[in-house]
Amino acid sequence: QVQLVESGGGLVQAGNSLRLSCAASGRTFNNYAMGWFRQAPGKGREFVAAINFSAGSTVYADSVKGRFTISRDNVKNSVYLQMNSLTPEDTAVYYCAAGPTAYRLYRSAASYHIWGQGTQVTVSS
Repeated sequence: QVQLVESGGGLVQAGNSLRLSCAASGRTFNNYAMGWFRQAPGKGREFVAAINFSAGSTVYADSVKGRFTISRDNVKNSVYLQMNSLTPEDTAVYYCAAGPTAYRLYRSAASYHIWGQGTQVTVSS
């Protein structure tokens, strides 16, 4: 089983970019598809993006498609979320999560059982 630690959050102005990182411990990182989720105050956990074990398949929420890019480096045991053209609506705590399989991509938070602690992203207008 892996443990996940996110980093890279912060305060940015609208229109700017941030890159989130999620570092995984353990030797089985490439056994998992990975996902990014976010949770704004008073709202449920929202799917952002997911990537399979080989990075050959990705999926995005409509709200971030064309602005965010998920990637992974299995040598570094890390997954990334490049966020461009940020808006105040992107303000949330961002979490990375490991999926139950290496191949299949899931949009439901309930499908993920390993979570990081989250990193805050705040976008000012």
